[in-house]
Amino acid sequence: MAEAIERFVPDSSTVAMGTALEPLIPFAAGHEIIRRRRRDLELVGPISDALFDQLIGAGCVSRVTAAWVGNVSEGLGHCYRRACEQDIPREISVRDQSNFSISLALWAAAWNVPSLPTRTLLGSDILRRNPALSAGFGLVHVGAVRPDVAIVHVQRADELGRAHVWGPLGITEEAGLAAERVIVTCEELVDPGVTLSDPNRIIFPETKVVAVVYAPGGAHPSPVQGYFKRDHAFYRDYAEQSRTAGGFEVWLKRWVFDVPDRAAYLERLDVASLRVNHHLYSAPVDYGDE
Repeated sequence: MAEAIERFVPDSSTVAMGTALEPLIPFAAGHEIIRRRRRDLELVGPISDALFDQLIGAGCVSRVTAAWVGNVSEGLGHCYRRACEQDIPREISVRDQSNFSISLALWAAAWNVPSLPTRTLLGSDILRRNPALSAGFGLVHVGAVRPDVAIVHVQRADELGRAHVWGPLGITEEAGLAAERVIVTCEELVDPGVTLSDPNRIIFPETKVVAVVYAPGGAHPSPVQGYFKRDHAFYRDYAEQSRTAGGFEVWLKRWVFDVPDRAAYLERLDVASLRVNHHLYSAPVDYGDE
């Protein structure tokens, strides 16, 4: 993980993360970004739960282009609020989007057009908060957003970058296609025969993927369909501890700076209680053509 972040997420990058909304949030990658002490990042995403809040509190972020920043089950993102209201730990700018308009912005970049139209934001105050949105001819024109890198967590991938992901996907596909490059973190690193056995499930062309990182538990505390349940208690504890800047610093030291990697992080958790034990497998598909 450290090598991937060091090579492909420099300072001042535009980074799409947490694109599946509540599941599959790449917390392990986010924590490595904090450990690498990256600065002046622009974060792009729909919800991303508490990950954006943590990156903001760690001083990594100068701009947020997103639909929402917070802690889904607990409400506010305290670090985000401090940054917006008090410039703590630093001033950040915010370009508001809706969940739909951020998807359009990424599709515009993926399709290499300057903007895409919609009617859904007409009459909304969001237009006042984002210069990349403009109204005209009865439409809102959503300017393209092209991340330097999209970081996604998936269930399985092969070493060549072919990734399988299932469950709620949010705007993962458009983020990966819009980005200049993609970093994939995965629960399982599998043989190419596994990914090629179900080509329709491959989420990106492997030519977009610059790094594949084996990172079991890399989305904790968010859920991973078929692998991990959502850790509600962890989110609740984070909300309580991050209520003050001092409390957040204590949390950050314990869960990011005092653990060198994801394996050490997982040792502090009751992982067995978080694993999915009741499995519901889909029916196999037949790709036979003769």
